[in-house]
Amino acid sequence: MHTKKTYTTREMVIWTRYETISFVLIITAYVSGYYFLDLYWLKIPWTPLALIGTAVAFVVGFQNNASYDRIWEARKIWGGIVNTSRTFGMLLQDMVTNEHALNPIEKKELQKEIKTLTYRHIAWMTALRHAMRMPKEWETTAKHRTNREWGFRPPEMDSTLEEDIKSYITESDFNYVMSKSNKQTALQYLQSHHLRALKEKGIIWEFSFLELEALLAELLTLQGKSERIKNFPYPRHYATLNHFFVWIFILILPLAMIPQFAEIGTNIAESKPLMGDLFVWLSIPFYVIVAWIFHTMERIGRTGENPFEGTPNDVPISTIARGIEIDLRQNLGEDNTEIPEQFEARHHTQF
Repeated sequence: MHTKKTYTTREMVIWTRYETISFVLIITAYVSGYYFLDLYWLKIPWTPLALIGTAVAFVVGFQNNASYDRIWEARKIWGGIVNTSRTFGMLLQDMVTNEHALNPIEKKELQKEIKTLTYRHIAWMTALRHAMRMPKEWETTAKHRTNREWGFRPPEMDSTLEEDIKSYITESDFNYVMSKSNKQTALQYLQSHHLRALKEKGIIWEFSFLELEALLAELLTLQGKSERIKNFPYPRHYATLNHFFVWIFILILPLAMIPQFAEIGTNIAESKPLMGDLFVWLSIPFYVIVAWIFHTMERIGRTGENPFEGTPNDVPISTIARGIEIDLRQNLGEDNTEIPEQFEARHHTQF
């Protein structure tokens, strides 16, 4: 059984194996040319390379910080959706009453109204997570072959929005929502209209109506923040140039590293000729380590640029939304057999 640390290390090696093979081939070609073709003149001093490496490290660090900020903001937004949803569900059960009703209705009807509002909220979360999973042109991480071969697919890729929300809302609501371009906003409009109708009947007290409307406004604010992250990508000139800068550094690094190892080998050859002659080949593992570190850090930054794309490093909005649904439906008194189970984690990854 693998420990978590061992599992993570193994997955990281597999995740970057194609790039690692490329680095091995690049440095082997350089060293072979240097050793067999006597290309001793093909070299550059360390000073300009060090300047380039420092610049690349700065831009990669900037990219990683910016990407992490996007992920962390997305996580806070969906954390806010969790808290507000639970509050909304709780207040519905205590504020939809006959206390101020002009014409009191049966308890069964009250429960039906609460369930309708709760289910419509679940439909809103479902529509929002589907909207966040819609592919954008600039989202390319999920298309990488290592992600494809592991079968990383969020639940939204295996079902449609129509299939997922139809069971939560009435047919008239469904037709209304599907006629709108922004489904999640349409659902919140229906929620507000429903609350107003209950307020006019006295089933919701006016002060309670204002409290519930404030929660809807907060949910719309969180929705807008989530949509902003989804629809505004990390600036492409930064992302593209960072990728090019890293590869420029990787390709010219051997021109400084190989001569350095050859020089060390020359000094060793005075006492150990064979070891000194072959010492230049030790530049291969050291080069691979340096190139792997720079490229992997840049790639990690790229994977965090779009926190809703559906890759292993994204915010698990599907799991979050399903968790809220389970909480709300359990507190409605539904049997656990009627409530869908949480989405399964694959490769230690939640979606």
